[in-house]
Amino acid sequence: MASDAERQQEEHQQPNPKLQIYSTSSNMVSPFWKEKYERDAKKYWDIFYKRHQDKFFKDRHYLDKEWGHYFSGSGEMVVLEVGCGAGNTIFPLIATYPNIFVHACDFSPRAVNLVKSHKDFTESHIRAFVCDLTVDDLNEHIPPSSVDIVTMIFVLSAVSPEKMPLVLQNISKVLKPNGHVLFRDYATGDLAQERFSCKDQMISQNFYVRGDGTRAFYFSKEFLANLFTGKGFDIEELGLCYKQVENRSRELVMNRIWVQAVFRLSDLQNAAGKDTCDEIELCHQENVGPAVSEKYMELLLEDTEFDMSDGIASTMFAVSPTTGNEVIDVNLKDDNFKIRVLSREYQHTCKSTGLMLWESAYLMASILSQNPIIVLGKRVLELGCGCGGICSMVAARSANLVIASDGDPKALYLLNQNISSNLKPSLLGKVSAERLEWGNKEHIEAIRALNQEGFEVIIGTDVTYIPEAILPLFSTAKELISTNKAGVNDAPALILCHVFRRVDEPSILSAASRYGFRLVDRWHAGNLGDSHQSIISSWFSKDRDEVCNPSTALNIMYFQVE
Repeated sequence: MASDAERQQEEHQQPNPKLQIYSTSSNMVSPFWKEKYERDAKKYWDIFYKRHQDKFFKDRHYLDKEWGHYFSGSGEMVVLEVGCGAGNTIFPLIATYPNIFVHACDFSPRAVNLVKSHKDFTESHIRAFVCDLTVDDLNEHIPPSSVDIVTMIFVLSAVSPEKMPLVLQNISKVLKPNGHVLFRDYATGDLAQERFSCKDQMISQNFYVRGDGTRAFYFSKEFLANLFTGKGFDIEELGLCYKQVENRSRELVMNRIWVQAVFRLSDLQNAAGKDTCDEIELCHQENVGPAVSEKYMELLLEDTEFDMSDGIASTMFAVSPTTGNEVIDVNLKDDNFKIRVLSREYQHTCKSTGLMLWESAYLMASILSQNPIIVLGKRVLELGCGCGGICSMVAARSANLVIASDGDPKALYLLNQNISSNLKPSLLGKVSAERLEWGNKEHIEAIRALNQEGFEVIIGTDVTYIPEAILPLFSTAKELISTNKAGVNDAPALILCHVFRRVDEPSILSAASRYGFRLVDRWHAGNLGDSHQSIISSWFSKDRDEVCNPSTALNIMYFQVE
C-alpha cells in the first residue's frame, strides 16, 4: 500500500480538475420540443414556403461555374434534385443544360407545388414529387440505378443527423454506378452557428432549431467524409468555401463558411479522393448600416445560401440594439425583469405603441405572478404583447406552452431580446415570440401550426384602443382558442385588461358576441371589494398588497366561447 507521502506526491503531480460552472445542457432544447421539431419538420417547412413562396432563396447560378463539367456530357443526363424547394437549383440547370431531365423531390408539398407552378416548368424536363427521404422509398418514383447526378444543396442540414444515413442509402439505390453527388451545405464555424451558440436553440451537437421551427446542422469535413464513405461513396472533392464580409468603417468581419464536396458511388475500385483547395472570397463594403443593409443583404444573397433566422441582420450589420432604448425594471412577487423599451424621448415620434410598456401589462403580469393557477399546465397565447412580453414570461413558469405575439416587427425584435435576456434557460424552451397580425390568415395558420389543439388561455393587455382592430381581434381569438368544453372556471378563456379609450364597453361586447364570445366576468379597479365578481375577485383575495396597485381606470373582461 502506498504511504501517505506517496499519495500526496501523486495527487500533487495530477493536474487540477477543471471546474464546469455551467451545465452542458443549459443551451439544449427540452426533449418535448426536440421530439416536436422532429415530428413536425414537414409542417414547419411547409409553413416556411407558405410565408416566403419563391422569394427567399436566390437562383443558384454558381452550379455551372463550380460543377459545369459534370452536366456537359453528350446525350440525355438524368439528375435528381433532393430537397428541391421552390426550384432555385432546377430551373437554372434546365436553362443552361437543355439535355438534362430532372427528378425533383421535397418533403414539403407546398414547395413541390411552387416548382410545378413555375413559368419554366415542363413535364418533358422535370418530374416533381413529394418524398421524405428518411421514410419513403425513392424506387417507388425513380427506377433503380438510373440517375447520373444527385444534387444536395443546403438540404441534408435540415435532417436529423441520426437519419442522414437513411437519406444516403435511399439515393444510392437510384444512382448509377460511378454516379455523382454534388453537395453544398453549412459548415461548422459559420457565423450563423456562432449566433446559435449563445442561445438555447441546440438540439444536439452542431444541430440547431431556428426561430421558425426549421432546423440546421453544421458539418465538419470529418463528419461528412465518414458519413458518405460509410454508405459506399468515394470522395472526389471535399473542401470549405469561405465568404468573408468586411465592414471596414466598423472594423467588423463576418465569416460565412460552407462545405462543398463531390462524392462518387463506389464501383469497388476504391479510387482515391482528393481535397480541393479552400476558396476565399472577400467582399468589402464601406459604411454598411441600417440605411443600406437591405440592399447589401440582397447583394450578399445573389450567390449565397443565407441563414435568415431572427436577429441575424443586427449581427451582420452591427446595428446597435440599444440605440434610442431604455431599460425598465419590473419587480413582481417572484419575477424581476429588465425590459428594454423605446426611450421616452423618442416615443412621441414613433407610430408603434408596442415599443413601450403599458400599465395594464403590469397589472396582468402581477395577477399571473400571484395566481399561477390561471395558466397552470395550459397553452397560453398573448395577443399584441408588444416588446415587453412580461405576461408571457410570467406565464412561462406555470404554463405548458406560451406564444407571445405581436404584429409589429420592431416590437418583435425587442421582444426576442427581452425574452432571451430575462428568462432562465429552463423556461426559454416553453416561450416562442411570433408575428401575428389580427385577421391575417397566413399568420393565424402559422400560429395554429405551432399548437393544433388551440389555446386554453388568451391574454390581451391594452389591445382595444383602435376601433378598426376590435373585430379582427375577436375573429383571431376565435380562430385560435381551444374548443375544449369544461366548467366555467376551467373552460378556455379570453382575458382582456385595458383602459377604455377610443372604444367603449358596448362596442367591445358587440364585437365579442359577433364571434361567439360571452362575457362571464368583469372587474373595475374601483370595485376591488365586490364579492359577486367570483372569478376575477379571487385573483385579488389572497395578498392584495402583493398585486400591483392599478389605476382606477383599468378594467378586466373575462370571456368564454358560447
